[in-house]
Amino acid sequence: MTEGTGGKASSALSDTATVQSLNGALDPCDRSDSSAPHKAPSGFKHFLASRLKPFAPVDQDPRTLRKLQKVLILACTAASSSLPGFCSTIYFPALPIIIQDLQASSIAVTMTTSLFVLFMGIAPVFWASFSDHFYIRRPIYLATLLVFAGASIGSAFVNNVWVLVVLRCLQSCGASAGSALGPGTVADCFEVWERGTAMGMMFVGSFFGPLLGPIIGGFLTSGLGWRSTFWFCFALGAVLWLLMFFVMPETYRREEVWGPTAKGAILNGKSKEMDVEANRPASDEKTETTAGLDEKAEEQKEAEDRAEYQAPDGPTEELPDHATTANPNKRGRLNPLASLYLLRHPFVLLSSLESGIAFGTMFTIETVIPGQYQSVYGLPTDIIGLTFLGAGVGNILGASMGGKLSDFFLRRAKDKRGGGYLPEDRIVPTVWPGGFFFIPFGALLFGWAVERHLNLAAPIVGFGILCFGLMQIFGCVSTYLVDAMPGKGASATAAANFTRMVMACALSLVANPLVAAVGPGYLGVLLAALNVVCMLAVVLLKFKGVALRAYSGY
Repeated sequence: MTEGTGGKASSALSDTATVQSLNGALDPCDRSDSSAPHKAPSGFKHFLASRLKPFAPVDQDPRTLRKLQKVLILACTAASSSLPGFCSTIYFPALPIIIQDLQASSIAVTMTTSLFVLFMGIAPVFWASFSDHFYIRRPIYLATLLVFAGASIGSAFVNNVWVLVVLRCLQSCGASAGSALGPGTVADCFEVWERGTAMGMMFVGSFFGPLLGPIIGGFLTSGLGWRSTFWFCFALGAVLWLLMFFVMPETYRREEVWGPTAKGAILNGKSKEMDVEANRPASDEKTETTAGLDEKAEEQKEAEDRAEYQAPDGPTEELPDHATTANPNKRGRLNPLASLYLLRHPFVLLSSLESGIAFGTMFTIETVIPGQYQSVYGLPTDIIGLTFLGAGVGNILGASMGGKLSDFFLRRAKDKRGGGYLPEDRIVPTVWPGGFFFIPFGALLFGWAVERHLNLAAPIVGFGILCFGLMQIFGCVSTYLVDAMPGKGASATAAANFTRMVMACALSLVANPLVAAVGPGYLGVLLAALNVVCMLAVVLLKFKGVALRAYSGY
């Protein structure tokens, strides 16, 4: 008995060293000598080394980081996620001026925004594939921000609209890493029952960016000219790069190393290990008569796995409790388009459909606002930018309320299931009024208020209501995808993001021609009808999601 207790204590004491050695072996870019004795670095030296090393190993479970550090990581992630939307719209108020200054056609200048949105969907597919293949997040954030900053400088000097189109595509590629890696980073650092609130805060950045952009862009354009918007983008990218460099550690969390949940995590007074047991299917439970035999078999398998994990020239170390028996070094060939391949799964495609139409609706209205507010209400560029504040308020309220309610309903569902939960529990009751009422009503109010030349407050309020409803859809569906595909959060998000951006690009290209043909009122009718029809996909996902995931092997 004493010997067994001593062995367990020895195993517990060696957990940290073992995980560090495992992470060193798992890191594809780590070329350090595994036989050298590991010496834990001091605080500042460890911090500096982790920031200067391009591919620093994850030597601590990201879910056990201090709360302040998690908040800082979440803030950086939200800021990175806001870049694409912010930079896609910052020069919306300047579009008429750019047409005159570059002597370009309206469709050519519109392409600088539509193709920007399209590449917001294409580029994250590659970033997510690189992230999930090499088990990294931080290097991709930093590298893409450099691309973004360089393209922003180039855009400030262009004198040809087609050069601007190319540079805007590059700028979009550099800005869009946060769209794919952001939800994965949140999943790295936050447990399931706190993930909804964290996702909501991240999406405040994602959706406040497109609405803050025109406000700042309007004042910059009226005071310093349209080129100043790109200098602002460069400065923003440089500041964000510095924040990421000093604040953001590598967070890629591998379940085969750390387990499905953090060790010792607590939910409602119950240990997380109990919660994991409750979440297992009944077919996996052991009976008392076979428990002893199974334990012996597991001990023998653990002994074999320890031998497999033993460093080439180092001492034998015990396998940590949270490491699984899978071979973590085994990986397939890199496929940059692997994220798109996930759209073959019906539940991924259905998740992307309504969120894509809802996002496209928001972006379509953003596209038509400058021209309509200028022609109907006679507003200058700086005041046009201020009108987006109503949508910003809707986004913030929707994200903060939606995230907290999502976590509340998930905890309630877990209690009803005796501690277990299903990813479909993320599709909470707030989704239904968001998709069936708020978004359609907001689109109709905006369109017909402009059509009938009603008071300016009416379309502003309508757009704000639409954005509030959008956040109820977007937060729940995005968190559902991350929960439904553990370990593939970035890739699943990139696939959904690709669908959203393709829809937003298509809708924004036809937005102004549609307004010219049928008027803003009937544009609102079309957008409202599209959202109601696509909400049926969410209904199907809620009630048939388990079967659809089982069909796809999830």
